[in-house]
Amino acid sequence: MTQFCYRDELLYAESVPLDQIASEVGTPTYVYSRAALESNWQEFESGLAGLDATIRYAVKSNSNLAVLALMAQLGSGFDIVSGGELERVIRAGGQAQKTIFSGVAKSQEEITQALLAGIYSINLESHAELLRVHEIARSLDRKAPISVRVNPNIDAHTHPYISTGLHENKFGVTMDEALDIFRYAAQQPHLEIVGIAVHIGSQITALEPIVETIDHVINLAEQLAVENISIRHLDLGGGLGVRYQDEKPPTITDYCNTVTLTVQSRNCRIPVSVEPGRAITANAGVLLCQVEYIKSSGNKNFAIVDGAMNDLMRPALYDAWMEIVPVQTNCEPKKIFDVVGPICESADFLGKQRSLAINPGDFIAVRTAGAYGAVMSSNYNSRPKPAEVLVDGDRFDTIRSRETVDEMLGTESIPEHFRV
Repeated sequence: MTQFCYRDELLYAESVPLDQIASEVGTPTYVYSRAALESNWQEFESGLAGLDATIRYAVKSNSNLAVLALMAQLGSGFDIVSGGELERVIRAGGQAQKTIFSGVAKSQEEITQALLAGIYSINLESHAELLRVHEIARSLDRKAPISVRVNPNIDAHTHPYISTGLHENKFGVTMDEALDIFRYAAQQPHLEIVGIAVHIGSQITALEPIVETIDHVINLAEQLAVENISIRHLDLGGGLGVRYQDEKPPTITDYCNTVTLTVQSRNCRIPVSVEPGRAITANAGVLLCQVEYIKSSGNKNFAIVDGAMNDLMRPALYDAWMEIVPVQTNCEPKKIFDVVGPICESADFLGKQRSLAINPGDFIAVRTAGAYGAVMSSNYNSRPKPAEVLVDGDRFDTIRSRETVDEMLGTESIPEHFRV
């Protein structure tokens, strides 16, 4: 019987067995631990105590309203990348005044929404975006608070799909372009310069790129100061990685110590923010599934489960390795399985070549699934989205009901003239 939740080596033992949740709520279901979420966030808070620093939780990693509400209760700010995420933050009790709006393609509607809400900063990613933000702010008779996201051309040594700090990536502007944008922005009556922003990627497992990035940002701030352009905030981004298999990422404390020492070594007194997402939510969640069939084909054994790539996209999208464990103790001998789902794609797998003792009807848990799991789920193959559950000590609450077929189809319609 597997208890929940874990962090690294099962440090967090909640009182609710996973098989109880699976039996009562059904599968596939995401399960999160309040204890793990809180502890991870608080480790950032204590680790950055030596700096004037703000933690802004990266909403894209897990945007469930209950998770956001917990972050808000802890005092977190937020990093968003869409108007929908801003609305989620506000509905969860977060503050727009503690929220940063990132992303390369903010629409006119989203920029208007952010300015009317009182966003802390809009992170500009191009000169064209600057012109759009200024025009919208002028039409609203407001000053738009802006930061410029720089692309320092630093390799974060991560998966190419989640690398964001190289010139070949679509994000940010070069250092030289940033200087010109800041100079232009300083002359515009409806723009208010807030800071410099940077984010070099996700699932970062080394500290050297972080140090190099911070140095680049502080160098730019010093250049701007010479030109009497004041910077009052350094947005250092997020991206700290977690252990899925054999990675050895820095601990949250080591990361925070590195940020603190690097900033202090430069005698920089500008307030900073960091934007953790995966490092807070990943190891606070699992995906529960049930084994539907066991199938052998030649020398290959398949465990066909009710969870699929539409529920958990990471293995198919990134070829990501995520640990899979049985929920119940099983005395059967272990066999090597490919754990696959019902979707009609060969890419529909949760894990390959896994040594498991499982039978049809058993429950399994895919670990480290709290980040980029439910948020990336879809209705591919017309499959309703999974449920989400939050465990809090000896109780659990369903924080997202399993989608029904009627809900999935509810926004679609057939034109009247198509009907026979």
